[in-house]
Amino acid sequence: MKTKGYVVYVSVVAALGGLLFGFDTAIIAGATRFLKERFSLSAFGEGLVVSIVLVGCMIGAAAAGTISDRLGRRRFMLASAVLFFISAIGCAIPQNLAQFLIFRFIGGLAIGSASIVCPLYISEVAPPRVRGALVSVNQLAIVTGILLSYFVSWILVGAGAANWRWMFATGAIPAVVFFVFVLGVPESPRWLIKQGREDEARTILTRLNDPVIAAAEAQSIRETLAFEGGSIRELFRPGLRRALGLGIFLAVFQQTTGINAVIYYAPRFFEAAGLGRASAIFQSAIIGVVNVLFTLVAIALVDKLGRKPLLLAGSAGMGVSAILLGAAFKFQFFSGGLVLLFTLLYVASFAMTLGPIVWVVIAEIFPTRVRGRAMAIATFALWLADFAVSLSFPVIADTLKEPFAFWLYAGMCAINFIVIAAFLPETKGKSLEEIERRWTKA
Repeated sequence: MKTKGYVVYVSVVAALGGLLFGFDTAIIAGATRFLKERFSLSAFGEGLVVSIVLVGCMIGAAAAGTISDRLGRRRFMLASAVLFFISAIGCAIPQNLAQFLIFRFIGGLAIGSASIVCPLYISEVAPPRVRGALVSVNQLAIVTGILLSYFVSWILVGAGAANWRWMFATGAIPAVVFFVFVLGVPESPRWLIKQGREDEARTILTRLNDPVIAAAEAQSIRETLAFEGGSIRELFRPGLRRALGLGIFLAVFQQTTGINAVIYYAPRFFEAAGLGRASAIFQSAIIGVVNVLFTLVAIALVDKLGRKPLLLAGSAGMGVSAILLGAAFKFQFFSGGLVLLFTLLYVASFAMTLGPIVWVVIAEIFPTRVRGRAMAIATFALWLADFAVSLSFPVIADTLKEPFAFWLYAGMCAINFIVIAAFLPETKGKSLEEIERRWTKA
């Protein structure tokens, strides 16, 4: 049975928030070296300029679940679009470092909000048989945004002293597009049923599925909601406590395996390998292309091979690649493009596994009644880990050098592999209600 075009359309619209997520987080990669010169930044200052956005992400993610549970997913996506726009313009016009940091923080609020509500919305409108693929579309949008930011940076690198201002200003365009398209999508039917608006929910479910399937889905949602108390304390009860622990672990180790040290600082370590600034940014754009291509592979495989096998393969591939990257810097194997090759292997391993699939699993494993809040907890942990990695990488690279950093990330990949193998259940092909019942019986 083919998925109706409408469910694909609304999922793609929601995923535009992911595109902004990717663009706003990664545009700093091309701008950092210019910001370092403009504001005379130390290694710690460089890390702060990159990571301040993640403080906003943590707060946005922490608040997004509760607010979207109250206001609805659609209205919250609209609010995120407005914050993205304010940040893009604000980061383009600061007269001092403090002003820049404030507007990057506002951008972080938008990114943190989008990181919760966009995959959450998609998971609540998508039929179980294609939910993994459609939630992965959000990750595809994220990596597309990253790729777009790299190309924008490369194009603008020669635009003079104000080049970094233009890099940030371009983010206002997708923010406006996101806002306009979200105006035309419906509210989440699961959220509507929870609010007692069943007629509206049935109408939307019928547009998303065949009528018979839509009726069964509505009944399944009602049955689940009948047992809901809605308290976040429920996540700490036996069974669901394990789901929360796994969600937090996956979120943290998606980041501590080092991916955003590569995404945010790729131009820096390509320069350390002997490339000029423009060439370093261009090679970063190649990373963005590979990131997009292998995310497409993940979308094709996630509902066929399952979540767990891909997460295991990705952890192993990233670990081996990180070891090779560390060796390349340790022994200065900079000829023949080895640093680029090992970096591409690392990014490809992430893009087809941990990148999209961690978001899929986090969007699946929590009960409907507290899914927004539970995802907020896990995503807050993700951004906290991202902040730690992003702030520490320049300091580690300047003091302990790049090999130590990459070998540290390889060790994190090994821990990730072991925990996933031992504790993560497979959720492929199961409805959200079936997944919830599995935890409550555990």
